[in-house]
Amino acid sequence: MKEFKTESKKLLDLMINSIYTNREIFLRELISNASDAVDKLYFQSLTNPDMNFAPDELHIQVSWDEEARTVTVSDNGIGMDEEGLDNNLGTIAHSDSMEFKNDEEKQSEDIDIIGQFGVGFYSAFMVGDLVTVITKPYGSDQAWKWTSTGVDGYTVEPTEKEGWGTDVIVHLRPDTDEEKYGEFLNEHSLKSLIRRYSNYVRYPIMMECEHSRELPKPEDAGDDYKPEYEQYTELETVNSRIPIWKRKKSEVTDEEYNEFYKTTFHDYADPLKTISFHAEGAISYDVLLFIPSRAPFDLYSKEYKKGLQLYSSNVLIMDKCEDLLFDHFNFVKGVVDSQDLTLNISRETLQQNNQLRAIAKRIDKKITQALESMRDNERDKYEEFFAAFGRTLKYGIYSSYGMKKDQLGGLMLFHSAKEGKLVTLDEYLANCPEDQENIYYATGESIERLSTLPMVKSVLNRGYDVLLCCEDVDEFCMISIDIYNEKQLRNVADADLGLETEEEKQEAEEATKSNEALFAAMQEALGDKVTKVAVSPRLVDVPAALSAEGPVSLEMEKMMAMMPDADGSVKASRVLEINAKHPVFATLQVAQEVGDTEKVSLYTSLLYNQALLMEGMPIDDPVAFSEAIAKLMK
Repeated sequence: MKEFKTESKKLLDLMINSIYTNREIFLRELISNASDAVDKLYFQSLTNPDMNFAPDELHIQVSWDEEARTVTVSDNGIGMDEEGLDNNLGTIAHSDSMEFKNDEEKQSEDIDIIGQFGVGFYSAFMVGDLVTVITKPYGSDQAWKWTSTGVDGYTVEPTEKEGWGTDVIVHLRPDTDEEKYGEFLNEHSLKSLIRRYSNYVRYPIMMECEHSRELPKPEDAGDDYKPEYEQYTELETVNSRIPIWKRKKSEVTDEEYNEFYKTTFHDYADPLKTISFHAEGAISYDVLLFIPSRAPFDLYSKEYKKGLQLYSSNVLIMDKCEDLLFDHFNFVKGVVDSQDLTLNISRETLQQNNQLRAIAKRIDKKITQALESMRDNERDKYEEFFAAFGRTLKYGIYSSYGMKKDQLGGLMLFHSAKEGKLVTLDEYLANCPEDQENIYYATGESIERLSTLPMVKSVLNRGYDVLLCCEDVDEFCMISIDIYNEKQLRNVADADLGLETEEEKQEAEEATKSNEALFAAMQEALGDKVTKVAVSPRLVDVPAALSAEGPVSLEMEKMMAMMPDADGSVKASRVLEINAKHPVFATLQVAQEVGDTEKVSLYTSLLYNQALLMEGMPIDDPVAFSEAIAKLMK
């Protein structure tokens, strides 16, 4: 029995129990080691014409034995002699692959060594209580057997083996339950793990797969004959080998991209857009992205997790790397593959976040460009996209406090009251009159309701368009944008939009002055429900309407009141605007002149509640409102 050269049982225990968070990773690690061994042999064949094998003979094989409880990963790569076993398997954290990779004389575009740390092999002890390695170097007549149960050390002895290469045999722990390790002892599960983690290893990964075939029908079989089948096994390749993202875009059809997307990301619908690019520089990487055609049901839930699949040298490192996507594009699916990433020792995370940040910024820019192109050249498709994911873009502007408005503002779509269709902010500005100083919008529950609001009509009557916004985030998004292309965004429900002419202002001032007593009585009737009652020069066909002063709009008050922890403390400073030219106002004037304070109070309450209803806001006292209507009708 030989001791590991680190002379540290604690270190090996750390390797087995602490480094890896997912025990099934052991299969990925053993396959990666096998791929490295085959790569090394292939490299030698490039410089040694005496090596007598065909490159297409190189492969990896995975097999299992349910009775013996073993999983075996075999390769016909370079193999190891006794010294190699001592150096590579007897010394923890020694990486022969890393030395090979760093040897300048062995640099080649055809070589893609995966291993770096020399610890992946020991992940086998997470699931196995005994690991046996049988190996024979290429060109040698002597094979060697390495055996270890873990921290107690290992043995090396001569053995027999047909052909060259290495077999790693992992004996699964006998005291483990079926639920924990049974997945490693059947064809379906092993195939699934190989395709998940090692699907794009460049060499064929072979497995003996079971199939069935129908036996020939006997000549004397009657009409009631039932077909009979026989089972047989066949060695077949289970990995795809060449990643779709490594192929030239001109060589991949839309159907192939769509099928890859649906299979990999479990969607039944084709993606709306596919983005593929290669980047070179300090970090070289390949990226394949998909913009889905529909939002997943949990997109806006706490359980939803964004991220792209991260590969290093065609081996899956992370299924969802969150750092590769900014939140405003969290719906994007895809793959990033780079051999230049600085991984941690388990190859499950990365050591240098600045590498990820650089890639994420490039990805962010590419997605933005793709969406801009879709917006300008495939408008119907873009509107379909925006219906599914526009809310996410709006949250991106709001959550960044407007810092992302230059990037995302141009991607916004809002319903134009004048055009009757969705428009961008740039299209809105292109169609507005030269004297228009602001971008006007209204927020509410629906297009239909908003289009009938008095404040919307008053802006439209002056020749200015209004953007009708119906999502709960719209109000916060518009406030966060604040200014777009030097135009201030203004809610039409603001108390002072400044659209009145000097003549209209003068008329309003005169009406207010001549009816001071009436407005004082109306203010007294409403109490602290409103901050003031004022004549409005912008109302046309309604007697009264509500507006708001200050930073809290009426729509914002509604949304805040709907939140789970709402205590009703967030209130807009409400202004009851009165149309002094409406017949109802004349009735109020008469009641004030004859001293009928009860009627003034009654009518004022009715006007206020009507204005609330028009804004889609709840009435404070529905019973009192009903009684007031009944009293008026009587």
